[in-house]
Amino acid sequence: MAALTEAALAPLLAFRPAPEFILLGTGPVLQRPPSALIAALEAQGIGVEAMDSRAAARTWGLLRGEGRWIAAALLPL
Repeated sequence: MAALTEAALAPLLAFRPAPEFILLGTGPVLQRPPSALIAALEAQGIGVEAMDSRAAARTWGLLRGEGRWIAAALLPL
């Protein structure tokens, strides 16, 4: 997680319009993404919500069901 960069999320950042925020599934437990990554995404108007991957997958399904424009990057369990 500490090595995660904006470049690693480039496919998600290429969406137009850009997603409201990215759900970041951090594997089996919650881990904080690097502050530099959060700052870089927020500078583009994209929020970051980190949670364990199971919770991120459930949240993605709920929010997409509401028609929200979001993206998710999920690390394996």
